[in-house]
Amino acid sequence: MKELFAGATAPLPLLLVPLLGFGVPSPAAAQSGHESVLAHVEANAAGYGSVAQQIWDLAEVGYQETESSGLLQAELAAAGFQVEPGVAGMPTAFVASWGEGSPVVGILAEFDALPGITQGRSPERLPRPEMGAGHACGHHLFGTGSVAAALAVKEWLASSGTSGTIRVYGTPAEEGGAGKVYMVRGGLFGDVDAVIHWHPSNSNSASPSSSLANKSAKFRFHGISAHAAGAPEQGRSALDGVEAMNNMVNMLREHVPQETRIHYVITSGGAAPNVVPDFAEVYYYVRNPDSERVRAIFDRVVLAAEGAAMGTGTRMEYEVIHGIYDMLSNEALQLRAQANLEKVGGVVYDEAEKEFAAMIQETLINTPPLESAAEVQPYMPRRGGGSTDVADVSWVVPTVGIGTATWVPGTPAHSWQAIAAGGMSIGEKGMVVAAKTLAMTAVDLFTDAELLEAAKAEYRERVGPDFRYVSLVGDREPPLDYRKPAGGSL
Repeated sequence: MKELFAGATAPLPLLLVPLLGFGVPSPAAAQSGHESVLAHVEANAAGYGSVAQQIWDLAEVGYQETESSGLLQAELAAAGFQVEPGVAGMPTAFVASWGEGSPVVGILAEFDALPGITQGRSPERLPRPEMGAGHACGHHLFGTGSVAAALAVKEWLASSGTSGTIRVYGTPAEEGGAGKVYMVRGGLFGDVDAVIHWHPSNSNSASPSSSLANKSAKFRFHGISAHAAGAPEQGRSALDGVEAMNNMVNMLREHVPQETRIHYVITSGGAAPNVVPDFAEVYYYVRNPDSERVRAIFDRVVLAAEGAAMGTGTRMEYEVIHGIYDMLSNEALQLRAQANLEKVGGVVYDEAEKEFAAMIQETLINTPPLESAAEVQPYMPRRGGGSTDVADVSWVVPTVGIGTATWVPGTPAHSWQAIAAGGMSIGEKGMVVAAKTLAMTAVDLFTDAELLEAAKAEYRERVGPDFRYVSLVGDREPPLDYRKPAGGSL
């Protein structure tokens, strides 16, 4: 059954949407809940914006987000959540819960930055040499917005006397570290009825989107150093091993399914031309819409590495860094999220924000109108080109996600323009839209038993009766040092 729904997940026919009714306004019993959570997020928006900007300034990379995670944990603890830090072998991961009984609704919160790209709070290119990373994917907004939604839901649950549990999963190292995978593997979602998440974007959308499964590894070659001119025959170049591997993998590209993506970067290749390098490292990603195909293609990449080592007289060892599934969408939940996002609306710029955004767009190509930030995109299943560890969560529990316009329309992720917008009010406004929509969707899950059962039934159908989750990372422990510089053996 998994093969059928891998990658670009087969949605329910759109013609059935009116009959199913998943996208209609929430039942009357939930209306007061919607009003409550909307009011809470709006009243506390400035405070949540301040937290997000503190995390923007910290810009801590995967598994090193100590202060960023601590800020979010403090917000939740102050509101009465029971916070369990350091879960699943990850010091910066946490689970925070409030309430008791069912249903249990989880909200995902990310907070890691990307290394190698920095930018100030400016619409013009302004690198920050003192920083080693930046929030080019907006996870400072992601984590804070998710916490804001959870706090709003908690206040409503407490005031209304509604039963159930709201739970925040603080998930580190999404960018290549696959923090959620270890939480899934550790059974931390075993009692959860549904999971909600969001992601910064350049538009507002609740359409279901697929993603690429992805497995990565660092391949480390060990050779023998020698004078490259005086005694080359005594050396064995580790860099030759890396380059031979890269050549073979590049030839392999012709013989893999066309949807496959293989990327690599040489993270260590020696220091001086006249010294035969005795250590070199290359970092690979292997992607495909189906996780089983990723497993098979990755194994072929390993064979290329072994052959390269044999041919260059070097020794090779590799470390799997992360492995993630393809996203399994849930149309019952996505349709309800779409209805809620349309109720909230998009991001409306003031005059200063329009000026900032116009300057950003001057640096971009083929940009849509600025006014599109205020629009909600039509519901339409989409094929995604990236990867996310949210996908592993989606294979063990019904999961729904949205994107909101925290960036200027036309801005790509992982860009300096994304960092800039995320560091000012444009990013904060998009975060507020997300927090409101997530909180409303959570209210629906607590009050609409039919919606929750429909989501579970769809999930069961899509995974099939024989599906068993097996992580692509195997039994390795979280790679807590994966963002540290290369150099040395495992």
